[in-house]
Amino acid sequence: MIAPADMEACRAAIRTGSLSFHAASRLLPARVRDPALALYAFCRVADDEVDEGADKAGAVLRLRDRLDGVYQGRPRDGFADRAFAAVVEDFDMPRALPEALLEGLAWDAMGRRYHTLSGVLDYSARVAAAVGAMMCVLMRVRDPDALARACDLGLAMQLTNISRDVGEDARAGRVFLPLDWLCEEGVEVDRFLAAPAASRGVRRATARLLAAADQLYLRAEAGVAALPLACRPGIFAARHIYAGIGRQVARQGHDAVTVRARTGKGQKLGWLMLAGLRAGLSPLLPHSAVLHARPAPEVAFLVEAAARKDLARGRSEALFEVLSQLEARSRGMA
Repeated sequence: MIAPADMEACRAAIRTGSLSFHAASRLLPARVRDPALALYAFCRVADDEVDEGADKAGAVLRLRDRLDGVYQGRPRDGFADRAFAAVVEDFDMPRALPEALLEGLAWDAMGRRYHTLSGVLDYSARVAAAVGAMMCVLMRVRDPDALARACDLGLAMQLTNISRDVGEDARAGRVFLPLDWLCEEGVEVDRFLAAPAASRGVRRATARLLAAADQLYLRAEAGVAALPLACRPGIFAARHIYAGIGRQVARQGHDAVTVRARTGKGQKLGWLMLAGLRAGLSPLLPHSAVLHARPAPEVAFLVEAAARKDLARGRSEALFEVLSQLEARSRGMA
């Protein structure tokens, strides 16, 4: 079990660091909400250390060592690590899932860019869909169809995040929009990063990414009925809150450079009410055949990992390779 003091620290971290998830989590039952907050706190702290630190490579390598400690039952002396270690033990969390997140953060540290939508989805699978798969584990759901739809939701949410943060990322020297889309629109990436502006081409690429997210939100909905009834309001809430952020970007003419899209408390309250209504109606509605659609190729490895209860298996060859590159860079050898 998570120590009460660590649990309160996790709640505080999410209350201030992830407003959208904090709002949606209020509709989850306590047996899922508390470990979910611990999971998100660990992910939030890890992401912040990589994003905000000067030594990004070192931050990822330290996270690798922290995960080792978590899975060896010797977490680092910090509330997020101790709480996540309790979650790993209580729910038999497959190691391959947090390691997928680690790989995505390593890609961030290396400044990787993505030439196609599939490349963006590869990245989104690691930094967001992996969290969706872990949420299913917390709900004691290991069905591959439900896992695939949870990963769809994670992909959609990350595409929404990317669309909202186009300007913020550009000012930090990063671009996550597919490079081939920008090329088609005549956007020179290096020039855009040097002087971020909401050009017609950037806005059109942002609109395309939001359209892809909308398709994934629709696919994800089919999986909500496969979740425990008490969990459905929270998942519907996450779906509507994040999709609402995308709609705000659209209302701004898909300009996510000049202004960052924000949603108000009243809007969130409306989405929470809608989520409760949809969850209440879900047992009365027929199941969609989309539930059984094959997982997106980019998330198939997550579905396979989460469907098993193989706690220790992890460390793919690809992860070893990217961590080796980061270690060499950290030592000044590359």
